[in-house]
Amino acid sequence: MSGLGFTRADWPEGFLFGVATSAYQIEGHAQGGAGRTHWDDFAATPGNVVRAENGALACDHLNRWAEDLDLIAGGGFDIYRFSTSWARVLPEGRGAANPEGLDFYDRLVDGMLARGLKPALTLYHWELPSALNDLGGWRNRDIAGWFAEYAEVLCRRIGDRVWSAAPINEPWCVGWLSHFLGAHAPGLRDIRATARAMHHVGLAHGNATQVMRGLGMGNLGAVCNFEYALPLSDSAEDIAAAKRYDGIYNRWFLGAMFKGAYPEDVLEGLGPHMPDGWQEDMATICQPLDWLGLNYYTCKRIAHAEGPWPHLSEHVGALPQTQMGWEICPEGLGHFLRFARDNYTVDLPLYVTENGMANPDTPDQPDTARIDYLRAHFAQAREAISEGVPLKGYIVWSLMDNYEWALGYEKRFGLVHVDFDSLQRRPKASYQALKAALAQA
Repeated sequence: MSGLGFTRADWPEGFLFGVATSAYQIEGHAQGGAGRTHWDDFAATPGNVVRAENGALACDHLNRWAEDLDLIAGGGFDIYRFSTSWARVLPEGRGAANPEGLDFYDRLVDGMLARGLKPALTLYHWELPSALNDLGGWRNRDIAGWFAEYAEVLCRRIGDRVWSAAPINEPWCVGWLSHFLGAHAPGLRDIRATARAMHHVGLAHGNATQVMRGLGMGNLGAVCNFEYALPLSDSAEDIAAAKRYDGIYNRWFLGAMFKGAYPEDVLEGLGPHMPDGWQEDMATICQPLDWLGLNYYTCKRIAHAEGPWPHLSEHVGALPQTQMGWEICPEGLGHFLRFARDNYTVDLPLYVTENGMANPDTPDQPDTARIDYLRAHFAQAREAISEGVPLKGYIVWSLMDNYEWALGYEKRFGLVHVDFDSLQRRPKASYQALKAALAQA
């Protein structure tokens, strides 16, 4: 028995384990002919990112990818969930492709296959080409067509060899976090921009799914993030506010993708700002999918707040916290696995596509807190499976320490420690614990 409390034999036959990364967070975006992104612009604006750090070098995965794939294979993992950079494939977001970028992803996928890894592709993990942001980015309905073009260019090159594909990582972050809360690029705080982005990201998802189906690709899904919304008190107002938060965060995209409808309690706020004729897009957004991926990290305490919609405020409760200040609430993962099955996906395969914790790691200090975190969340997954939830795989975030967006390089999510001066990779105790668990049949 491993430090994680399980072996492979404790999971259903064929259950898959993996690790995840994203392009801008690890590749080194200032290399290889990639175009400028709105994250480069956001980071260059004072006050947006810790120490104004960006992804120019990151983990230099562009040149060290073979070493990184060896770490994944050496850990006994089955899946590598990776993303491709729109601006690396199409530097201006459309038009002429970058041969260096396509060649890189070609080599990367072949490298995964040569090591027996299943390539799990995500087309977009937040680095929008600046040239498209200049045209309104996710506020502009045309982005759904631009994204379909990108999907076609990329997937004509590598789509025949990937094991799975999903268009967009965490639509809530693309829509709400970036356009309403302003915490991610492009850093807007504008409800009209938010309504349009929240809709157009779904439309882009639908368009890209159609393109990939047209190319003969299979095993297509969606990756959404979830946050367990708990009322701060048992007052009717706080309970209503938590339900509203749940609608925005957890039900908006699932409703569109699986039911062709947005939740009414969220349309109360966003409806007046939605683009004209949005209802006609729902059939495109609601494309048949082969699986749903759930990214889960934490819970949030929600209270009623005066002022404009959504009339809520966010709070942190008394549970232990990660380096991000996020409460550790494993029960939320079990909740969402059941919630997705019972309300949206029924018997469709589910995957935990991200789960993990940031911890202030040093190479000589075992990351026991991360092992404890993962053990508790894996236990929730096993319990859900025992209750009939069709969970087929579990992917840990992240393979290695990397660029944590607006928080720069100081928040460490990795199973592998990265020295950001030397770029040396050193597996942590959590990596070794997973390796031991997965080696035991």
